[in-house]
Amino acid sequence: MNAVANIELPQPAREPAADAHVTSATDPHIKVVARSVNVFYGDKHALKDVSIDVPERSVTAFIGPSGCGKSTFLRCINRMNDTIPIARVSGRIEIEGQDIYDSSLDVVQLRARVGMVFQKPNPFPKSVYENIAYGPRIHGLARNKGELDEIVVTSLKRAGLFEEVKDRLGDSGTGLSGGQQQRLCIARAIAVNPDVILMDEPCSALDPIATARIEELMDELRENFTMIIVTHSMQQAARVSQRTAFFHLGVLVESGPTEKIFTNPDDQRTQDYITGRFG
Repeated sequence: MNAVANIELPQPAREPAADAHVTSATDPHIKVVARSVNVFYGDKHALKDVSIDVPERSVTAFIGPSGCGKSTFLRCINRMNDTIPIARVSGRIEIEGQDIYDSSLDVVQLRARVGMVFQKPNPFPKSVYENIAYGPRIHGLARNKGELDEIVVTSLKRAGLFEEVKDRLGDSGTGLSGGQQQRLCIARAIAVNPDVILMDEPCSALDPIATARIEELMDELRENFTMIIVTHSMQQAARVSQRTAFFHLGVLVESGPTEKIFTNPDDQRTQDYITGRFG
């Protein structure tokens, strides 16, 4: 089992004043802070009063049955729910002390800071090189072709893909295998040096060998990035995460060090889910 971060989570019921920053001044190792987050899709209350702290440079896994709210909450962290007309979000989410729902915040910049890797690999219909170069180019992260080349190569190396595609950088990204496409998408996400990487069931469409490679990659990337993954695989959560949060019926039931959640959870619902009594 991976080592777990020694961070005490505040009780979800505690809610700060609406105008107060909620990042703990005494713990600079917290990257993402959420307090009393609710999500409505029309009249449906999909996510109910979720409060959680996510530590930096770690993997936090969201687990729970289908439809429990874990992907909904994940999408709150880079405001993807903004694209759904009937969606309404309340509460507060901060990244490094900044309220990401502040009306003055540039959402495009936010989504550069919070990368997203989806369940199904979705490379752009462009070359391998252009898949990586696109983000740094539009965000002005490279002053010339040499700097852009360096970002592309470095990102592919960090995603463990460079050796496999170094002679195919001009080929279409959609021509790679499924596992390679997913690593290409991870390389594309890290090319803009985000604060947080979100992964929504990143291995569910992959074979066991590709899944193992992605899991190894997560372990390597957490040295430099804060990662949050949604997974239906409790085995995967146990293998790759340092903290785990269990969602059920739109409620964050409990969260804490992964080892504790899997061996000695506080809530009977967590125990019942982990032991297969429902799911």
